Amino acid sequence: MSSPHTVRWGILATGGIAQTFTKDLLVDPATRDVSDIRHTVVAAASSSSANRAKKFLQDTKCPSSAIAYGSYAELVADRNVDIIYVATPHSHHYQNTMLCLEAGKHVLCEKAFTVNAAQAKKLVELAKKKNLFLMEAVWTRYFPLSIEIRKIIESGELGTVHRVIADLSFNEEVEKTWGTEHRMVNMDLAGGALLDLGIYSLTWVFQCLYHTIPPPARRAPQVVSSIEKYSRTGADEKTSMLLTFPSAPSDPTNSHTAHGIALTNLRVATDVDGHGSANPAIRIQGTKGEIMVDHPAYQPTRYTIVMKGDGEAKAEGEGKKVGKKEVVHEIPGGHGMFWEADEAGRCVRDGKLESQGLGWEESVVIMETMDEVRRQGGLRYPDKIESLDYPVEL
Repeated sequence: MSSPHTVRWGILATGGIAQTFTKDLLVDPATRDVSDIRHTVVAAASSSSANRAKKFLQDTKCPSSAIAYGSYAELVADRNVDIIYVATPHSHHYQNTMLCLEAGKHVLCEKAFTVNAAQAKKLVELAKKKNLFLMEAVWTRYFPLSIEIRKIIESGELGTVHRVIADLSFNEEVEKTWGTEHRMVNMDLAGGALLDLGIYSLTWVFQCLYHTIPPPARRAPQVVSSIEKYSRTGADEKTSMLLTFPSAPSDPTNSHTAHGIALTNLRVATDVDGHGSANPAIRIQGTKGEIMVDHPAYQPTRYTIVMKGDGEAKAEGEGKKVGKKEVVHEIPGGHGMFWEADEAGRCVRDGKLESQGLGWEESVVIMETMDEVRRQGGLRYPDKIESLDYPVEL
């Protein structure tokens, strides 16, 4: 048996999401039955000080040999780094990823990919030009549960899938919880429900109704949406989207559209009591049955498949005729972000420029969808973070 390929990571930024991702990187791959790849962290950078990066490395229990940098420029110049994880706010993704790509580094960039589709296209152009791997870090896509559900849709077991409803919302006293400066509502950081939470609702709609269509037949959806803005900052506090896809998955007649309803809100919750009493968060509805995925949309561990009449629920391969079957996929020994890291690492190892699980074209189409939602709602971020110019000081 050959030794696992080691992926050497650099971590750009030291906030909460970076800590979660880095801790997951260092979880023993054997706990998730992975033997072909392993991860190590060789460096991390803070934009404010090397001491902050050093504390980050210590807190996440990275190898003692890992280097702490006080600037992103130093990190991207490190020859021992194979790939960089960009974990800054949405507003900074374009500038930070451009920096990495210009330095010749492969990149896993947090979602939402960028602030607008034009920025995403520029990143893709540069990655292609420089022959570098680039992937939007939509970790939920790489959960075994998500992959399994996509296969069920593609198999036709649910029949023609006509509708997907997905929600990720939190019931907060927005003024008290986030005020005006917090990244969730700060327009200078591209704050608001859409880019932070709505991306997960859109992820479920797209992975079910777009990704399950054969690539040559995929078409962008028509968009109808509504936004309400937070009065103190102008960020979106509730956003509802109705997407009409030209083709429905597993439609033998190729004559039906499919509707995706993506919801996000900062004032009412998907999971009202915090105990799952209001599940499901996602409903995937076909002519033969449906799949209901429990909250949270970003980190799902349980779904229920319900078949019409005496249909056969094959989710666990038992072949028994049942009307309802619950399927659980526990997350082994971590948060669940290691699966996207495994995918990125394998792509880099194999010389691939993009992931089959979420390719460049689909990331761009999702950004275009959000652009249209913002256009309809009159939501625009400050010019400096919408800009295609590089470099720009933010």
